[in-house]
Amino acid sequence: MADLASRISQPGEPQAGGQPEESRLQDNSYDVEVQLSDLQQDTDNPLGSAHTFEELGLPSEVLRALTALRFSKPSKVQEKALPLMLSNPPRNMIAQSQSGTGKTAAFVTTVLSRVNQSKPNQPQALLLAPSRELARQIEMVVVQIGQFMPNLAVAAAIPGAIPREGRVDKSIVVGTPGTVMDLIRRRQFDVSQLKVLVIDEADNMLDQQGLGDQCTRVKNMLPKSIQILLFSATFPDKVMRYATQFAPSANQIKLKTQELTVKGISQMYMDCPSEVDKYDILCKLYGLMNIGSSIIFVKTRESATQIQQRMTKDGHKVSVLHGAYEGSERDALLEEFRSGRSKVLITTNVLARGIDVSTVSMVINYDIPMKGMGDSIHDTETYLHRIGRTGRFGRVGVSITFVSDKKSFEALNAIAQDLEIDLVALRPDDWDETELLVQKVIKSSRAQADYVPGQASS
Repeated sequence: MADLASRISQPGEPQAGGQPEESRLQDNSYDVEVQLSDLQQDTDNPLGSAHTFEELGLPSEVLRALTALRFSKPSKVQEKALPLMLSNPPRNMIAQSQSGTGKTAAFVTTVLSRVNQSKPNQPQALLLAPSRELARQIEMVVVQIGQFMPNLAVAAAIPGAIPREGRVDKSIVVGTPGTVMDLIRRRQFDVSQLKVLVIDEADNMLDQQGLGDQCTRVKNMLPKSIQILLFSATFPDKVMRYATQFAPSANQIKLKTQELTVKGISQMYMDCPSEVDKYDILCKLYGLMNIGSSIIFVKTRESATQIQQRMTKDGHKVSVLHGAYEGSERDALLEEFRSGRSKVLITTNVLARGIDVSTVSMVINYDIPMKGMGDSIHDTETYLHRIGRTGRFGRVGVSITFVSDKKSFEALNAIAQDLEIDLVALRPDDWDETELLVQKVIKSSRAQADYVPGQASS
């Protein structure tokens, strides 16, 4: 506990940060490192930074949509990644980029530039995500950036979306690996003309303990010449080693390690006297959660449902979303949260990755993310993905992690050391000070709410 305390800032004004109006869509304050493939030649397509979208030779319809969505100029990640991804002949890319830096818009823009608009019914691009929620969100970004393309057609290859007798007959397909694999095997999905494969949240998707086997099987069914684009906020070493085999001879871009955490997020921790006290402290925070929108992350589906039922009984309006819900119900619950009809959402790690809701001003780690046999190892990557649900679009936000015993103290201490971060200490016995600290950050975020960009900016 002493080690953690040495990394915790004492109560005081949190570093809120935030971006000026003209750069709110992209955070240009970080550095991007580029590692070129041995095959990359500075001949017809020399490496350079695209300081404007016009320099990239994008289809006019895509440029028009980027302007309509108020993408004023490329983010740092887009500056470096787009010239490489759009070069010909197409080359693979491995991109490590924090959520909120423009990665989704980067790979969607590339996909839209590769698609032959005269063949709207022939699948030409496949984008994979680990959950139906993230797949639906990527689909929405494709529709936004492709809104002026007259023949644009997008298919969602997620459970329940395509009937068993149906066919995948859209030029762009967004889905989850298991469903895509089944569709190909049943000959409902003709992959012979695919040009681009995008895998988002690639650290999770290629982890051989996770979805790696399914992704590999899908890849082996696709044309050998396909361009592979791997994107993730984090790439642990073992996953990166596999990624370089999965996407051979790939160019690589990444943010510097110390810049992975979103600067606009004030990361705090609440020292709860015991596990039992966590619920009462959560309820005390309820009023602060409703200033914007909030996400509460818990360990299991069962505890998510139990906390939601208990808080509802105690008079608090909260909703719950996890993998036990049917797909259409999950879509409806997430849409309620996006629209603001529901403002406090309790969930598991199903929403830890990629989901962008611009109004989220607070993330609470009710349970610290752990992994390994018996939850024996702290999960830094999942912590980073979870807190990235706030601080979107250059705004500021708050993350509060609950600790209640030696194990949780040690886990948070290890995460703080991994990410080289300082945490602001919150004390349950000084609620006035806690409210003051949290409100100051959230109100700063709300002051920026005059502009809410499209979901295309992640």
